[in-house]
Amino acid sequence: MKIYWYKGSKNIIGKKVREARLASSPAMSQKALAEKCQLLGFDFDRLTVLRIENGQRFAADYEVYALSKALNKDIQYFFED
Repeated sequence: MKIYWYKGSKNIIGKKVREARLASSPAMSQKALAEKCQLLGFDFDRLTVLRIENGQRFAADYEVYALSKALNKDIQYFFED
């Protein structure tokens, strides 16, 4: 397992997760994103999404994968500037 983090934040993908979640049509809530990840077989809840977006929680590689599937984004999307 690889953990993605950055200086001053416990992860580097939070901002992109939030952008993708809000850009979906219609805009997806944190709870809806967590439920979508659960349907894909991953253990997520609204608090997990909130903490990842705010940089308060590490995001493991399998969580990045789950978020990419739930948001219909390529994994590289989360690591672009």
